[in-house]
Amino acid sequence: MPDISFYILASRSERDRQMFACKLTEKAYRSGRLCYLLTEDPQQSAMLDDLLWTFRQGSFVPHQLYKGIVPERANAVLIGHLSAPDDWCDVVINLSTRFPDKYMNSERILEILDDSEETKGPGRSRYQQYRQAGLAVVTHKL
Repeated sequence: MPDISFYILASRSERDRQMFACKLTEKAYRSGRLCYLLTEDPQQSAMLDDLLWTFRQGSFVPHQLYKGIVPERANAVLIGHLSAPDDWCDVVINLSTRFPDKYMNSERILEILDDSEETKGPGRSRYQQYRQAGLAVVTHKL
């Protein structure tokens, strides 16, 4: 059963939300876990792809966009709006408004919300879905 964590940022800035996602992604990568950043759409995927190269000086998080073709080697973070490939479900960082497919295959699911109704409304729905599935949910207000 996966560990579910909700991170609720005090800011309403999408940029702050994406920066926080980059920090969590770096932490997951450094821990040796395969990580998938689930995004809302291809545009958000492209923004995170760019941001992961520049979010912090000196950081290095190998990553690539996922467009339905699984990489031959599992040594990078994947970013995409499609369902996570089976091998990249260790840590799923959800920036989308959708409930992650294959959530039971994950070790951890990290949900990042900001202080806007655009993220909190769908976040409440996902929170209820996790609880109905019998999963414990931890909330971190930042």
